[in-house]
Amino acid sequence: MSLLFKNAKQLVVQIDDFINTVEQGILVFKEGVLNYLNNDKDLFANKITTIDRLEATADKLQRQIDDEFYRHSLLPQSINDIESMLDRMDELIDISKDNLYQFELEIPYFPNSIREDYIRLTNTSVESALCVVPAVRTYFREPIKVRDMLSKVYFYEKETDKISRSIKRKVFHEMHDLDLAQKIHLRYFALHIETISDKAEGLADVLSIMALKLNV
Repeated sequence: MSLLFKNAKQLVVQIDDFINTVEQGILVFKEGVLNYLNNDKDLFANKITTIDRLEATADKLQRQIDDEFYRHSLLPQSINDIESMLDRMDELIDISKDNLYQFELEIPYFPNSIREDYIRLTNTSVESALCVVPAVRTYFREPIKVRDMLSKVYFYEKETDKISRSIKRKVFHEMHDLDLAQKIHLRYFALHIETISDKAEGLADVLSIMALKLNV
């Protein structure tokens, strides 16, 4: 991260901490959903507590980073882009927390015949988000490499869409023992899970443009 912030060591530390916190939040979301699907109630409750703490930490770090930017007038030509990127990173942990809470609040029922599909959906959606994290880190060090790192983000986002469509088709066309309300609920939680990859794709789009600006 020294390439863009040679004289701002505190800011470097804060941005690294922020990225680490968001990454941890994404991983906690993944484990939380898997805990729920496997009916590990105590582990799931622990993930709710953990993601609460991580999301609060990410918000605090983002405010500190904003203060550092304006206090030292750092990178005035890039500050809006960087803040937009960090906002989108923050959305990743925000939506991870919100979606995990939906599981706790609505207590969805997942038939055994479809649980593996939701596990695969969760793993793939989260993988898209995890692939964008190293690209964010690289932006601050070697922006010329960023765009080449984003192909995996888009790949996993498309795979997530395919798995989600397959789940919805299975739910509405094959699972005749479920009533319509149950089917809608299952579709709803598929949408929750795939939102993670959608947010990762949006962040990748912004990051790609930002890297292009630095390389022209």
